[in-house]
Amino acid sequence: MKGRHVTGTVVLDSSLTPGARLLPVALQAVRFRGGFWEARVDLVRQVTLRQQHDQLVATGRIANFHRAAGAIGGEFNGRYYNDSDVYKWVEAASFSLATHPDPELEHRLESVVSAIASAQQPDGYLNTYFMFDLAADRWADLTNKHEMYCAGHLIQAAIAHHRATGRRTLLDVSIRLADHICTTFGPTARRGTDGHQEIELAMVELFRETRDRRYLDEAVFLLEMRGQQPPVVGGSPYHQDHLPVREQSEAVGHAVRLTYLACALADVAMETGDKGFGVAAHALWASAFERKAYVTAEYRAPADEPSRISRFSLG
Repeated sequence: MKGRHVTGTVVLDSSLTPGARLLPVALQAVRFRGGFWEARVDLVRQVTLRQQHDQLVATGRIANFHRAAGAIGGEFNGRYYNDSDVYKWVEAASFSLATHPDPELEHRLESVVSAIASAQQPDGYLNTYFMFDLAADRWADLTNKHEMYCAGHLIQAAIAHHRATGRRTLLDVSIRLADHICTTFGPTARRGTDGHQEIELAMVELFRETRDRRYLDEAVFLLEMRGQQPPVVGGSPYHQDHLPVREQSEAVGHAVRLTYLACALADVAMETGDKGFGVAAHALWASAFERKAYVTAEYRAPADEPSRISRFSLG
């Protein structure tokens, strides 16, 4: 298929995707002129991103990377998934800079990118929680510890940074991490996937960014690991691990994980033409947003029993 040209920075690049019906719209092609959205976008750009960065520093999330690199001592700060908050900020700051150059924000961003890059291990592994005394526990608890989830957010942040700035520092970090995952988990390696979906989306987008088919194949493998026997992430509806993904049609379990799963199914279906993935994605959408969403379009798992299977239930 010939590429369809898009000028500018895009969030999701479907310009070479065989099953995509629409071209992505570049961020630079969109302008808010007054009203509800312009005020809120300006607030995020001018205030929120800076306050978020201040909090990443104050809570030790940035320091975790310096500690992992051996630049400072001390204990790990926060929860085992804290790295993902840093990566989400990098993604947001990068896309903001794509449309609104800001030297001060760019300086903050590049200092964070440098800290992340310094923490990567020689084999490509990168997760600041599993360092030093916890290094032996890497990939030991796929159900709960969010290692691939954090990796997925790093990959998406790296793609955003590359598309917005043209710099490869973080993209190269993400490629080494993705290669480590592909070597560790796969048809000829270890069975496994993550209890919290996200890595699948990231692998598809890394394929789109690099055109390296290994990453798309890895996304397919990670999706197909769900619902297997014996289960690799607990086998519960909470983790959408109760059935093979092609057989899932009811939105159940953790709501964020479910939406990440459905988006990954749609992405892979568009790239590969896999009708089973496409049918499942449409079914999960219908279940979540036609029968389990509020009038505000909010979808979430029922608070009292997040894994229950019910056609009409609100969280």
